[in-house]
Amino acid sequence: MKVSKFGGTSLADAAQIQKVCDIIAADPERRLIVVSAPGKRHKDDIKVTDMMIACAQKLLSTGTAQAELDAVIDRYADIQTSLGLPNSIIEHIKMDLISRLSMKPDHPAHEAGFVDLLKAAGEDNCARLVTAALKKRGLDAHYVNPQDAGMLLSDEYGNAQVLPQSYERLQSLRNAPGITIFPGFFGYTLSGVLTTFPRGGSDITGSILAAAIGADIYENFTDVDSVFAVDPRIVPSAKAIPELTYREMRELSYAGFGVFHDEALIPAVRADIPICIKNTNQPTAPGTMILPKRNYTPGTVAGIASDEGFCTLFVSKYMMHREIGFGRRLLQILENEGISYEHVPSGIDDTSVIIRESNFNNCIEQRVVKAVAAELETDYVSVERGLALVMIVGEGLRYAIGTAARATKALAKAGVNIEMMNQGSSEISMMFGVKAKDRKKAVKAFYDEFFRECV
Repeated sequence: MKVSKFGGTSLADAAQIQKVCDIIAADPERRLIVVSAPGKRHKDDIKVTDMMIACAQKLLSTGTAQAELDAVIDRYADIQTSLGLPNSIIEHIKMDLISRLSMKPDHPAHEAGFVDLLKAAGEDNCARLVTAALKKRGLDAHYVNPQDAGMLLSDEYGNAQVLPQSYERLQSLRNAPGITIFPGFFGYTLSGVLTTFPRGGSDITGSILAAAIGADIYENFTDVDSVFAVDPRIVPSAKAIPELTYREMRELSYAGFGVFHDEALIPAVRADIPICIKNTNQPTAPGTMILPKRNYTPGTVAGIASDEGFCTLFVSKYMMHREIGFGRRLLQILENEGISYEHVPSGIDDTSVIIRESNFNNCIEQRVVKAVAAELETDYVSVERGLALVMIVGEGLRYAIGTAARATKALAKAGVNIEMMNQGSSEISMMFGVKAKDRKKAVKAFYDEFFRECV
């Protein structure tokens, strides 16, 4: 039995949904299908999830969102009409959206939950469309609501995590008749309130379901033939990767590989479920397999990932390393502001905390800098913005000699200054902080160094 998840580009319009139906019908083992909300039809298009967010925000700010609502309905109506499905489906979608909008909260404290409710409409109604399209072909397809199935999540709006008891409840889906269509991205709290995973969370839904039913494989269909060693938009001739380990994929996903959500690996890893990244537009291509183990050559790099939008909280204090509890108190200041950190490279008198800029606005920065200086009696504290992280990843890096030397030499040759360097404790990744303006230059330099024989 396979769990197959289809991303937003795979469901962007009627033609893409027909391809999805072809793929499902081609393999009787594809019995549990996870769908995202319709994505972009072209470069300048808008994802349905973003349309729903805009609808929620407009209603909260002005009290009305008719134009935004009509745009979403028209988007679904275009798919419904092109698929030749009955008008009753679009009427159901319209009533569902109106019902969600009618739940506009009276208090700001409930606005995050309202936005989640609207966001989830993208996946939920797309699942109904896909179910109807499969039924039109004579297939025994059934839509299932995540609440009825037992997808229980924490009450963290927009950042929910699955609750352990979900797995036992979801296990019954293995014995469901025919083909089950499951909307991704959202679930319900123990009290019955809808919450969503982080953006891209349909990957997480698929992984949870694969683990719950003990699937033979979890297929993740997207718009690329495979995972590439580096972003093809930076290096068009990038090498395709046939196999990755769970650890390699998680490191690469965290550091900017948008093809698969980094949190989605956790359920599959724990259940030992292999994952295959495949292309909806070329379903017969082998794709990339993500496995517990793979054969590798020592010293080789599997992939290079990068991401922007980071800043550094730099703290200096003489004899810092002798001060018991210094690190705990520093991180406590961030915790008090609800800020999580990404990395903490440290020396004897200095430490740097890498933080995502989106979580660290100017007001928070001022409070944190003031608190650190006062409570920790530091010699110096500052924040530097505009940082990018570039990571080289590979099981072959473990115990390999000279990798750092090759990497730093490549950056020096490209004229890229290193702001920070850190090697993970797993020894399969090495991270470099560079100025955001130098990110692509650094990626190209690493690719030339570690993959030049494969180009």
